[in-house]
Amino acid sequence: MLSKSISVYTNDKRKPIFSLIISGKVDKFFMLSPSLLRLTGPVGEKIKSSLTIVPEEKYPFKIVKASVKIGKNIRFKLKKVKRSEKKVYLLTVENLRKETGRYYDTIFLKTDKKPLPDIRIHIHGNITNNMKKTNK
Repeated sequence: MLSKSISVYTNDKRKPIFSLIISGKVDKFFMLSPSLLRLTGPVGEKIKSSLTIVPEEKYPFKIVKASVKIGKNIRFKLKKVKRSEKKVYLLTVENLRKETGRYYDTIFLKTDKKPLPDIRIHIHGNITNNMKKTNK
């Protein structure tokens, strides 16, 4: 059970502030593994990373569309695969950046369920210099 305390401010002079406690059970609609994608490596090297989206049995859904916020530095592919008798989604993201630097992007996965209209996947890229240090 999850509980959260919230401070409420009023114009009542006798009790201008009081705490309101809200609690409830939070259900997961899906599991991401890992929770975000990091694309890290040297310039010129092929850099790819994948994550799985596993719908909870209690809340099945289909991903009906995938789009990217910026898309300049990445390419992605979404496939439905079977793992341990479960249908899961495999999202593979590839770096396209050809120079050093960091970038961030977001992939939006639109579902067919109203309580879960979309899933956002955050991408962190860090492309480094490929020069190796030498001992002299």
